[in-house]
Amino acid sequence: MKINTQITSSKNEKIKKIIKLRNKNKRDKYSLFLIEGYKELLKASTAKIKIESLFICEEFFLENNEYELIEKIKNNNPPIYECTKEVFQKISYRDKPDGLIAIAKSFKNDLKDLKKIIENKKDTLIVVLEGIEKPGNLGAILRTASAVKVDAIIITDPKTDIFNPNVVRASIGSIFTIPIYVSDSKNVISFLNENKISIVSATPGAKINYTDIDLKQPIALAFGTEKEGLSNIWMKRSKHLVKIPMFGDIDSLNVAQSTTILLYEAIRQRKLS
Repeated sequence: MKINTQITSSKNEKIKKIIKLRNKNKRDKYSLFLIEGYKELLKASTAKIKIESLFICEEFFLENNEYELIEKIKNNNPPIYECTKEVFQKISYRDKPDGLIAIAKSFKNDLKDLKKIIENKKDTLIVVLEGIEKPGNLGAILRTASAVKVDAIIITDPKTDIFNPNVVRASIGSIFTIPIYVSDSKNVISFLNENKISIVSATPGAKINYTDIDLKQPIALAFGTEKEGLSNIWMKRSKHLVKIPMFGDIDSLNVAQSTTILLYEAIRQRKLS
């Protein structure tokens, strides 16, 4: 395995760049982000995400065919740097690193591309997330969305960056397996209306249970912030407002949990039809 160079100091400029990319402003400035972990990099490679450079530490490898993955990434000729254990621990944001971190090129999808994906579908299933704040929740939602194979995730008025390392980590690379779009609520609602996709919004104050409506039609399931829920623009333009019934002391669920419940109900109904 050909290595471009060995890095033995945390003061190396390339190591400093990785540390900078933990900051959203730096990610935006350079249009770069970090991918750490074998599973995440495998999905990124399969999705043909452009890898700018790869940093490895063989001492942390878990024998998950790391060398095969490295050879696959090498086909696009990114520089590969071998780090000492101490240096790699410095750049890793995991408690238990597995020896692989990449700097990758950020990507952006356009809603026009989504139109091409759904134009011939009779059972479009989209998840809309308004103002989600916590990277862990966003990552978990991406993971569930990938598991049920939704057509797209649309993030409106984001309060967390989809390229936050903790989003990538929590999604276990699902960020690379489903189309993700970022826009403002007004444009997204117009897009959904133009394409005859009904909006079903989850809110604790709704009168209808989520199991009592037809989720087999083309729908966009909308979820709001952890603290405030969906804004009025979504509440007013929804075909249905639905709730998940609560039977104990808690009045609502975590947004990632709520998304999972509604998505699997939609899949259940569609499988039975």
